[in-house]
Amino acid sequence: MRSILCSMGMVLVFSAGSLGQEKSIPGDWPQFRGPNRDAVSSEKGLLKTWPKGGPALLWKSDALGNGFSSVSITGNKIFTMGDIADSSHLTAMERETGKTLWQTRVGKAGGNYAGTRCTPTVSGSMVYGLGQFGDLVCLDIETGKEVWRKSLPKDFGGQSGGWNYTESPLVDGDKLICTPGGKTNTIVALNKTTGDLLWSAALEQSAGYSSSIPVQIGKIKQYVQLLSNELAGVDAATGKVLWRYGNAREKFQGNTANIPTPIFWMGRIYSAAGYGRGAGLVQLQPTAAGVSAKEVYFNKELTNKHGGAVRVGTLVFSDRDDSGNPQCADIATGKILWRRPRPESRESGSGSASLMFADGQLYIRYANGYVALVDASSKGYVEKGSFKIPNSDSNSWNHPVVAGGKLYLREKGVLWCYNVSSSAN
Repeated sequence: MRSILCSMGMVLVFSAGSLGQEKSIPGDWPQFRGPNRDAVSSEKGLLKTWPKGGPALLWKSDALGNGFSSVSITGNKIFTMGDIADSSHLTAMERETGKTLWQTRVGKAGGNYAGTRCTPTVSGSMVYGLGQFGDLVCLDIETGKEVWRKSLPKDFGGQSGGWNYTESPLVDGDKLICTPGGKTNTIVALNKTTGDLLWSAALEQSAGYSSSIPVQIGKIKQYVQLLSNELAGVDAATGKVLWRYGNAREKFQGNTANIPTPIFWMGRIYSAAGYGRGAGLVQLQPTAAGVSAKEVYFNKELTNKHGGAVRVGTLVFSDRDDSGNPQCADIATGKILWRRPRPESRESGSGSASLMFADGQLYIRYANGYVALVDASSKGYVEKGSFKIPNSDSNSWNHPVVAGGKLYLREKGVLWCYNVSSSAN
């Protein structure tokens, strides 16, 4: 917990990790983009450089089915999703070996770009997954037995974008937050144990492709989500719409796809989109009516399609749209500090770049299957090693994960586990 002084007085500002979400042990990665949904790992003692050919491979698991899902990791289990035959499945694996423990059907397979998109969310004894056609399931983590299920289109009149449902559900306290889209149940809160509807927020637009984050400003806790037309915050207790931002053609409205997860920083929300749109920073302030959202800046140079943005201190790193040209900017001002120079060799990362941060380094995965270790610095793009995922060719989009000294890379139906701990090399 920390406080900052703003014009409305002393306002308590909480990060996602302090808002009632599941507490994770060191080395766990219980949901998409990690414990705090920011793609930042707190791990230390990792390799600062990689040998030629990359870090040591520990194991691979190749029975996962086709999908763009990443992995979540809790205790001795790893969870992911993938299409197997004619159905999407949620799979549990043994963490030390990658051995399949169980696989449970979620919904039908396929989609526009065939394969699952959701990364499962683990909470206590349950794991939650969302199929690309809106099948939301709660499963027992030990057995894979179904506890409850919902259909976002059938139960809530949900409406996804043309690339189907992509969200990774948020579990916060006793609530599961997800985004059916549509006129009346655009965002909903469900009882995580029973699946019963607790509230719904009507924002009258289809779901985007982003995943929501929890935020608290003053006494008001809220969930922030990037939808198909705008960024919005809804009251965590009631679903009341508190504020909306960016519903204009030059920002998020009517975009081909709004995808990246928003970032919370010092009472502000940083939110980006690709397809030439850009990124905005919004200052949230408590008001007599609730919460206001005031634009700090909107920079059209800070486009990001689907690789996500990562904040490290006052720096924000992201790919420019899906160009394979990562860049670094000052999050407070939006000023770009550097961009990756054009690679001298074709044996290098290219195409959309997915990023995460751990122990002073960025782990950058490119769409052509190359993975690079890069200094998380304001001084420029400096690679400390790279290698190619063995079974990759194109559309290598799954987000990387570092947990427990291991680097996990999902590629099509295979999960590769590499040792990136400095103590074991």
